[in-house]
Amino acid sequence: MHIIPTQEEVVAILRETGALRDGHFEYPSGLHSNEYLQVPLAMRYFECQKTLSVGLSRLLRAKPEIRAMIKDLSIVTPMTGGLPVAYGVTEALRAKQVYWAEREHDGEPLRFRQYLEQHPGEPVVLVDDILRTGKKLSEMKTLLESRGATVVGLAVIIYQPTPSTIDFGKLPLYYLAKLDASYYSDAQHCDLCRQGVPLEKVWI
Repeated sequence: MHIIPTQEEVVAILRETGALRDGHFEYPSGLHSNEYLQVPLAMRYFECQKTLSVGLSRLLRAKPEIRAMIKDLSIVTPMTGGLPVAYGVTEALRAKQVYWAEREHDGEPLRFRQYLEQHPGEPVVLVDDILRTGKKLSEMKTLLESRGATVVGLAVIIYQPTPSTIDFGKLPLYYLAKLDASYYSDAQHCDLCRQGVPLEKVWI
């Protein structure tokens, strides 16, 4: 295993832990895909969590602009699912703090716990296990900036863009592996459906 895991090493971990599967899957949105990826299935295992989180922290530390602000740096994740990654990165970097946002009910905006406040210019790296559509990360970025924080980068274990992935412009994006799955908007447009490949409905 390399100091910063290679694409091949990351994919091997995902497959060995059942986090990455091949087949014919339908997501809750109706989107069909030939791959199913659920990074938390890999993060169940301490050694895997450590390898991936520390690898991501080393990727960040290799950037001089990130390294220069570590003592003031906040690691923030949009929801609790990204906490194993966020805590692992914070510990390995020795960053200042880690925190997250939550939704009280589905459909409501993300919010922080009471008394959790950002200070003007607070440098933040947004961290999550995966960037797929980017909707949660985009919402989190908007929330942080509305409170005066400065988002200096996005860092995820896996970058798996879809046709509707949000463009974050010039904001640096750091990731250990990029997966290019095949996506179909619905069953009517799905090649796998036409081929008769058995369908499995999944939720994330």
